[in-house]
Amino acid sequence: MMMLKRWIIASGLAFSLLAQAAAAGPMEDAEAAYNRGDYETALQILKPLAELGNASAQQSLGAMYAKGQGVSQNYAEALKWFRKAADQGLATAQSNIGNVYAAGLGVPQDYAEALKWFYKSAGQGEPFAQTSIGSLYDNGFGVAQSFAEAVYWYWLAAEQGYPKAQGNLGVKYEFGQGVSRDFVTAHMWYDLAITGLPTSETKFRNYFLSRREQVSEHLTAHELAEAQRLAKEWTAGHSKK
Repeated sequence: MMMLKRWIIASGLAFSLLAQAAAAGPMEDAEAAYNRGDYETALQILKPLAELGNASAQQSLGAMYAKGQGVSQNYAEALKWFRKAADQGLATAQSNIGNVYAAGLGVPQDYAEALKWFYKSAGQGEPFAQTSIGSLYDNGFGVAQSFAEAVYWYWLAAEQGYPKAQGNLGVKYEFGQGVSRDFVTAHMWYDLAITGLPTSETKFRNYFLSRREQVSEHLTAHELAEAQRLAKEWTAGHSKK
């Protein structure tokens, strides 16, 4: 159980790129270059925009430094650009600063500082930040451990369709931590998490798949059908939003 929570805090190592970017123009060109793996072109577009104060470009440039894409990996440089974007209120940059401090990437690990930035981002509805706050409460990292608080923050992100938060809620319902134990609801959240996670997220997919298998052993055929129905109903209801 503890290993999963540590995973989830570290999951932001795949720093968000091009968050809240403009729908057209240079940022669109940078995104296209990035998506085809042409990091040099993406950087050539992003850097002047970032230096002119474009928050999305600053965030994206920071992400490329953090991941070492087209440049040598440099967390100090990443943090510099994240801060510039965060100071303009960009939620993704704020959550990435939180992740830098939570994971201790190029800085001393500091959960209090991480929490400060996660709260700023979560206040704008950023699901990664909400999930990260939930993880901190789940583990008691920088805060008094509280499963009820963890559930609250996971729920906010899960309702936005964030798969890792959905999987975490499955864990809470499976083990009755912060909520009443409910295998049907646990199965539903695991279903949603597995459906939403990209195939590249192998560790998380495999973990939630194994947990769903464990939960299935506790369900009757009728209860299993009910869990599957609830997952479909949730998906249908949220796809209309």
